[in-house]
Amino acid sequence: MQPAAAKWYDERDCVYVEFIVEDSKDVKVNFEKSKFGFSCLSGTDNTQHSNEIDLFDAIDKEESKHRRTDRSVLCYLRKAVPGKSWPRLTKEKGKINWLSVDFNNWKDWEDESDEDLSTNDRFSDMMNNMGGEDDLPDLDGADDESVDSDDEKMPDLE
Repeated sequence: MQPAAAKWYDERDCVYVEFIVEDSKDVKVNFEKSKFGFSCLSGTDNTQHSNEIDLFDAIDKEESKHRRTDRSVLCYLRKAVPGKSWPRLTKEKGKINWLSVDFNNWKDWEDESDEDLSTNDRFSDMMNNMGGEDDLPDLDGADDESVDSDDEKMPDLE
């Protein structure tokens, strides 16, 4: 039995932990107030994985959940005290060789107010509200054979 590789990141109301296991089976996630456990079988050789984490702070075990995909198991840990930053996932300081920070999803939310969305959030919302590709105008003009009304005819230089 070996621990599964995992990445984590902190948000205002929750902490996400993603266990990187392909083709997982028999997934078990056990949420407790100050720790949680994960186990599964993965791959064609049914490798056994087991992880136990003593958490930095308390979670709401009733509101915490997980979702399995073909490539990983994502765990959502609802903080018992929302708005409190977790500088690390574990209670004890020190490096854990199977655990790393998910810098792709990490953002420094502590300096933001609830009403003030970060620039990235505003940009994402704007992009989501724009609609699909079919709504975008044709900007390259490659398919447009007509001449624009304000294009001036260039004289032939000979």
